[in-house]
Amino acid sequence: MKDKKRIAIPIVILLLAGGVVWWLLRPRPFFYAGTIEATEIILSSRVASVLATAEVKEGEEVKAGQTLLVFSGEDLKLAAALAEKEYQRGRRLLSNGTLTQAVLDQLQFKRDQAALMVDWCTVKAPQAGTILHTYREPGELVAPGMQLLTLGDLSEVWAYIYVEQPMLSDLSLGQAVKGILPEMPGKSWTGKIALIRDQAEFTPKNVQTRSERSRLVYGVKIVFENADRVLKPGMTIEVRLPDANRK
Repeated sequence: MKDKKRIAIPIVILLLAGGVVWWLLRPRPFFYAGTIEATEIILSSRVASVLATAEVKEGEEVKAGQTLLVFSGEDLKLAAALAEKEYQRGRRLLSNGTLTQAVLDQLQFKRDQAALMVDWCTVKAPQAGTILHTYREPGELVAPGMQLLTLGDLSEVWAYIYVEQPMLSDLSLGQAVKGILPEMPGKSWTGKIALIRDQAEFTPKNVQTRSERSRLVYGVKIVFENADRVLKPGMTIEVRLPDANRK
């Protein structure tokens, strides 16, 4: 009986050791890594004025046409009021023959231009999206062309992964793939291949390991639906392609 136990114990140990070795050396799925990107719109100032109020904050969801920022625009409002008075005066002078139509047209242009600049003092969202970055604070004097904020559409995002030429035969436009975030195990996002680049390029340094950076690869754009807004620009997403047996 004791002899049987002596024989069984080493067998169990060997089986356990073999299981551990298999677990460590088992084939693991290969994931391609890419960086999440989104459509971003940078809104800039059209007027020179002091920023009066900021109606939104970073991370806030906004609707198309929603007011984002308001400039004080005191001088622009005064100019618009004066242009309106001059235009109305010109209309009266035109009616009694002391002003030509050409001069009245110039007055109308100045009035409309001044009114347009007043409208530009209110910055509205050109489309629905998420405020990704704000660059100015109330009280700052802003010049035309200065960046105000970045609006991003996070409802649909994408990432580029880079694959070797032999993989291209397994890929097609519209093909569904799964994406995961390493920090969120158990959750995945369904993506579709939207673009396969025609020309090879060197693997970007921030995507693959150092030993793989000298390879010629093809960029593949994968679009992900992002209704819950979990995926954000700058995140690293991992994508598994049909080469399930690759180590």
